[in-house]
Amino acid sequence: AAAAGGVTTLIDMPLNSIPATTTVAALEEKVRAADGKLYVDCGFHGGVVPGNVDDLQPLADAGVFGFKAFLIDSGVPEFAAIGERDLRKSMSVIANTGLRLLVHAEIDAVSPPAPGPPNTYASWLASRPRRWENRAIGLMVRLSEEFDCPVHIVHLSSADALVLLKRARARGVRVTVETCPHYLYFAAEEIEDGNTLLKCAPPIRETANRERLWGALEVDHIDMIVTDHSPSPAEMKFVESGNFRKAWGGIASLQVGLAATWSVARSRDTSIEDVSRWMSAEPANLVGLFGRKGVIRPGADADLVVFDLDAAFEVQSSSLFDRHKLSPYEGRRLFGVVEKTFLRGAPVFDRGVITGSPRGEVLRRTEL
Repeated sequence: AAAAGGVTTLIDMPLNSIPATTTVAALEEKVRAADGKLYVDCGFHGGVVPGNVDDLQPLADAGVFGFKAFLIDSGVPEFAAIGERDLRKSMSVIANTGLRLLVHAEIDAVSPPAPGPPNTYASWLASRPRRWENRAIGLMVRLSEEFDCPVHIVHLSSADALVLLKRARARGVRVTVETCPHYLYFAAEEIEDGNTLLKCAPPIRETANRERLWGALEVDHIDMIVTDHSPSPAEMKFVESGNFRKAWGGIASLQVGLAATWSVARSRDTSIEDVSRWMSAEPANLVGLFGRKGVIRPGADADLVVFDLDAAFEVQSSSLFDRHKLSPYEGRRLFGVVEKTFLRGAPVFDRGVITGSPRGEVLRRTEL
């Protein structure tokens, strides 16, 4: 799916596959599982959970590219949310590794409105208010400044937090931020009740909020666009009942994220150079791969994508390479067709077909 979507390098998040990458033993189990099966390159993030502070330095030494923590229930029991007390212990260690702490920034300390009908999108949106994000980001800015620990806010949804982030960066706080294709393509007013394929956390917000996210990208107040690919089996999405409370929260977008982003960008007269910077150069820089990845120049990996800017296609599940062929983009007409993808100069995808045997490599930060 990555190769078909023009993505040549993945950095795996530490949860939603078992074992969670919270120990070196778990990391090595995943590395063994990937052996001989990668069509693109893949690195790994380590996980930060209560009680694993002693595992962080060993994970860094084993080559993870960063660390990920949740400030709210992650949805899986093996990856518990972390509070300020454990954050302080962990960030003092992470600051000395030279790596970055990636944070799912929501804190549910302030009660949302009383829940409405479980199958309405309005109820889901109201259940994860912007103030949860804003509060969490405020905490992470404060701790990043105190410990001089680089922090990255993943999948920003609330545009209200942009002012806080801008002020923090102006005074030298080492905080970066991303948003995702689904926050830039969809809007809450357009989501039908029961369409749980569009459930994610934080939720997709209103049209005006989407416009502010685009505006922030265009003036570099948001650093990058990352898929936050989070697929699931159909039964976990509760598609038939449309129950947002029970459905898995995550958007499957790895294969179509580039086209979805470009489809909106071109309508705003945003250049493909900007999209390339947001989706390639900046993510590579975030994890310390820039120079090898995210750039075309002598000595780099020659990871290349042939991308037809003007061609359009309709997203169909039959053309997706995902194991679980569920996509909220199903039936959407998108612009931008990935014709070919090259990994280190060799073709891995050519006009709808995966080419050759798996030649992707496991990447370790310590071996760059």
